[in-house]
Amino acid sequence: MHADIVFTGGTVRSGDASVHDALAVTDGRISGLGAEALVARGPRTTVVDLAGGALLPAFGDGHVHPVLGGLGLRGVPVRECASVEEIVEAVRRWAAEHPEAEWITGDGFDPWLAPDGRFDARWLDAAVSDRPVVLRTTDHHTAWVNSEALRGAAYTAATPDPAGGEIVRRNGSAEPLGTLREFGALNPVLALVPTPSREAHVDALREACARFAASGVTWVQDALVEPHHADAWVTAATTGPGLPVRADLCFLLEPDGWRERIARFAADRERVESAAPGVLTARSVKFFADGVIESGTASLLEPYTDCPHSHGIATWTPGELAAAVTAVDALGFRPHLHAIGDGGVRAALDAIEAAARTNGPRDRRPVIAHAELIDPADLPRFTELTVIANLQPLWAQCDPLMRELILPRIGPERGGRQYQIATLLAAGARVSFGSDWPVTSHEPLRGIATAVTRQTPDGTPAGGWLPAERIDTPTALAAYSTGCAHQAFEEKEWGALRPGMRADLVHLAADPIGTAPAELARLPVLGTWLAGRRTHDAAAPDGSCAGRR
Repeated sequence: MHADIVFTGGTVRSGDASVHDALAVTDGRISGLGAEALVARGPRTTVVDLAGGALLPAFGDGHVHPVLGGLGLRGVPVRECASVEEIVEAVRRWAAEHPEAEWITGDGFDPWLAPDGRFDARWLDAAVSDRPVVLRTTDHHTAWVNSEALRGAAYTAATPDPAGGEIVRRNGSAEPLGTLREFGALNPVLALVPTPSREAHVDALREACARFAASGVTWVQDALVEPHHADAWVTAATTGPGLPVRADLCFLLEPDGWRERIARFAADRERVESAAPGVLTARSVKFFADGVIESGTASLLEPYTDCPHSHGIATWTPGELAAAVTAVDALGFRPHLHAIGDGGVRAALDAIEAAARTNGPRDRRPVIAHAELIDPADLPRFTELTVIANLQPLWAQCDPLMRELILPRIGPERGGRQYQIATLLAAGARVSFGSDWPVTSHEPLRGIATAVTRQTPDGTPAGGWLPAERIDTPTALAAYSTGCAHQAFEEKEWGALRPGMRADLVHLAADPIGTAPAELARLPVLGTWLAGRRTHDAAAPDGSCAGRR
């Protein structure tokens, strides 16, 4: 039987340390390697010349926000702004160009651009005073708003901090400054912003998924799904050209009314999976255990260095988090917990342990995402409780966020045990990688480069930041492939290149194993295939190739 596609002319890395010179695909699955692949060529076989490059298992992304990221590409372009003044000017310009917009929004500015991450509403008022403005930082846990937005949410000096949030005050008074931290404070403002149409959600999702395909990604964990996001996924997967990625949807569960919400989860799962079998699953439930260190809202076991009276914000009480995780676990969902501080990580581990104790043993594969700061006593619990540590390797560098906001808040001892990728792996923990896009870049090769070097893009510091936590290139590649496949419960289907497995493939311009670590981030992605269907072609005018092999 002749193959549909044969790849030759380069290095084929299977992901399990074996190397070949060819790979064949038949009916969307790998049908041969090496000599067996070469003899499978027939008159109708598409032959792909790797041109001296490398074919590898496609990447996954174990924690990403496709709908939010796609929508964030609209609005005020603040992501590349390098100062407060540039942001204000971008807002002024966008507002003038869009006089019809009721609200002015933008995503992705750097939280260190103002001293101590404190942004003043008056700075935005100077650009726009007649319409509300809401801008969110890269981590999405902080918003900078103008005075009109504060008035719309009825935030005044008399407004107490809401549960699970902080209204930052002006120095020396109770007047809101214009900086809102965490969702308890953000949500009353965000609820006033007009919701984009279903068409806008679907378009945003398609644009996001095209970007994933162009980066070699074929599976994503959407780590925050509300009902209208699920509708967008279903529509995008079942109409038009379909999607260039598969996805697992992670339903958001917040403390208020959580018992009523989970009553609908099973029906939501059935609706998603029956609508797009083989493309969409809905196996996970998302929890926020805490906030982020840069805002002083991550939950810490010991107080913040720069704020000795504060341990941050625990989004759930320990008892309620354990009860909620146990409840969703009993329904067959996999808990996926955002936990940044060592207090948040411990609360997440305690909740997972409580669920296992109550519901009994099974292959549940719970996920703790980010795990930026882990108390030494909790490191072995990842292995003991079979918790997947989904880490964002692009964060493991000493960039301005780390220098200006994080390290001053937690001090040198805690600062020296962040993003312990190598330590977790050495302890036997399962590790998968993700981007958390739009927080940081969705491109896996940039994350791989950082995991291997622990350096900023300009190569600092020499030898890497916390160099004992560096990992080698094969290990970093595996975290984005086999690690994500394990997280997806699909390690027998993809994540490696073996006969019978799905042909989820990425073609790189050079072999990453032979590429200098500092160059990995710039390694071109020449092609991506999802079950043998080409979803990205760098040689095409727009990179797309719907319907092509």
